[in-house]
Amino acid sequence: MPTDHHRADGGPEQSGRPEERLERAVRAAEQALIEFEIAVETFRVEVENFSRLHHQKLGPMYSRLDELDALIAEARAARSGDPEDLRQAREARERVMPMPGVDELFHGWMDSDGLSAEADAMLTGRPVQPPKRVRPSEEVRKLYRELARAAHPDLAREEAERQRREEFITRVNAAYARGDEGLLRELAAEWAAGPAPAAPELTAAEELYARLEWLARRKEMLTGAARELEESAIGAMLRMAPDDPDRLLEEIAEQLLAQVAEREAELAGLAD
Repeated sequence: MPTDHHRADGGPEQSGRPEERLERAVRAAEQALIEFEIAVETFRVEVENFSRLHHQKLGPMYSRLDELDALIAEARAARSGDPEDLRQAREARERVMPMPGVDELFHGWMDSDGLSAEADAMLTGRPVQPPKRVRPSEEVRKLYRELARAAHPDLAREEAERQRREEFITRVNAAYARGDEGLLRELAAEWAAGPAPAAPELTAAEELYARLEWLARRKEMLTGAARELEESAIGAMLRMAPDDPDRLLEEIAEQLLAQVAEREAELAGLAD
């Protein structure tokens, strides 16, 4: 009776022709890379959302601290008349963000429907709703994986096909960033109905080796993108409390309020 062969570590021995083993390795590498890409994209979305929340909730406090620092420096300079105090007062005032012009004020606040919800709330005095927190469902992740695998621009062999894929993947990434399952399904149907890819001119083995080379380049690029996100100021803050970033914002707000109170007390003392 035949028996199964086992590796030294006790697992079943991988059998098959070299091309089959290479294909299994490529498929495993593809799956690992796609999961990594999804993780990087999800973290990017989280960083962008947290950045908006940070600016929305804490921006006025930072501005108030800068203004108080300038007022304190100016009060000290007025008291002493010392050239060094006068220089520090000028520098502190220069650090206070000036009121933006109209174009700057509305840059990024307009969309195809006119004023965004944030801009409208800001102008009417209504509370600004925090941006939706994106936590893709497993089905959304699955759809994104399938589309990323099928339509990635680096699979193209001609420039026109690469451009078509780049434009399509941009739409896929935007839908994934919003966690929009319905739109991802529509995009999957659109891709399935699109033009069939040209027949490969390479042998099966050459195709697999080329795919492995692309996977290595793609992973290197994604690793760099992930490092940039993690090392950014907002990314570092988000990593401090990945499960409860809202609480982190509250803690920072409490610290800033305490600093504002200290500066106001100091300014009041200089006015006496």
